[in-house]
Amino acid sequence: MIITVPLVISFIVTFVLVWLFVKTIGNKEWLSFLIAIVITPFAYFYLLYPMVNIFSSYHHEKYFNVSDWKEYPAQRYEMMGDILQDSTLIGKNKAEIKSKLGKAEWYGWDDAIKANSKDKWNYNLGFKPGAFTKDQECLEFVFKNDTLKSIRNYQLEKKFE
Repeated sequence: MIITVPLVISFIVTFVLVWLFVKTIGNKEWLSFLIAIVITPFAYFYLLYPMVNIFSSYHHEKYFNVSDWKEYPAQRYEMMGDILQDSTLIGKNKAEIKSKLGKAEWYGWDDAIKANSKDKWNYNLGFKPGAFTKDQECLEFVFKNDTLKSIRNYQLEKKFE
């Protein structure tokens, strides 16, 4: 999990709210503080975090990890930010990208040749959490002369029947 500013702020707010609630039960400051420290992680992960996920698309982020990428394809969206910000994949050849990410799930459309191009690899990252999320997150890796030149994020609308 990547420690982000919204995560830290929401955790601090949760702690303060729990501490204020526990303080109403008794007068002992140190005991209220200790109880609040113990209860805060549970309050955050079982109360606040699920409510935030229902009404927004906020989610925890992870650093890119090859084994997690291959083992949990529905949770790849958690690694999207790290892949887009970290430019270590740029400049790698197709064989190196294939060894890290696996075979391309589909090839992207190239207007120049009016067909799907083997130089545009696409990967499905899954759905971000949220009650109103209907778009899948996807990444497109664009190669030129078998070398990765750019990575683009886009959303693919999924229609449920």
